[in-house]
Amino acid sequence: MYNDKIYLTPQEILDKEFKIDARGYRPQEVDKYLDMVIRDYTEFASIIKRNETVIKDLTEDNAKLKAEIRNLREKLVASENSQNSGASNVDLLQRISKLEKVVFGKYE
Repeated sequence: MYNDKIYLTPQEILDKEFKIDARGYRPQEVDKYLDMVIRDYTEFASIIKRNETVIKDLTEDNAKLKAEIRNLREKLVASENSQNSGASNVDLLQRISKLEKVVFGKYE
């Protein structure tokens, strides 16, 4: 993910050789500073790898939860439809009963 934006690896920093000039920097200070940069790069790489793993896990969990929500919504709609049809069936039965009473007379 970030590999295309990072130009140096910790090993490349470690292996870098500088030309020594008469009025150049002290090699010990440069080495000490580069060691700190290498430690930071290594830590950043491990943090990135850990975060990518967490992102992958959370993305998978999110997909599972979305699928579960979709299934529950479908069940809810089906349940509501069955309840509505059940109520309409009761209404139909009551209407049929009333019609039978009218057509065939009152049975008590």
